[in-house]
Amino acid sequence: MSAFFPYAQVTADITVRVAPRYLPDQSDPDDGRYAWSYHVRIENGSTRDVQLISRHWIITDARGHVEEVEGEGVVGEQPLLGPGESFDYVSGCPLPTPSGTMHGTYAFAADGGLFAVAIPMFSLDIPHERGAVH
Repeated sequence: MSAFFPYAQVTADITVRVAPRYLPDQSDPDDGRYAWSYHVRIENGSTRDVQLISRHWIITDARGHVEEVEGEGVVGEQPLLGPGESFDYVSGCPLPTPSGTMHGTYAFAADGGLFAVAIPMFSLDIPHERGAVH
């Protein structure tokens, strides 16, 4: 799976990369509904097995409204990553505004304890629309 990840952050030798994408076919600007997908790649650069236990997202729309989302695992999984392994998933986010941001943390288990891994802040922006050429 090849992708360009414009956002990345490393915490405790775990790299989280994110590539957001606007979904015009699932959006309805006239109705105040904008949709994005985001592709996440989590890479274990440590020398130990780590397991993603839970997620905590902070989603902010263009009006400054903040929504927090917490839950077990990601996309129904709690992946176990050995040294050098990675895990990819794609999820989505709707917003009532044409832009916003997301960031947060994952809770990982390793060596009998839990630790937090940062998810880098990334922008949710509609690509510039081109005007008609006359």
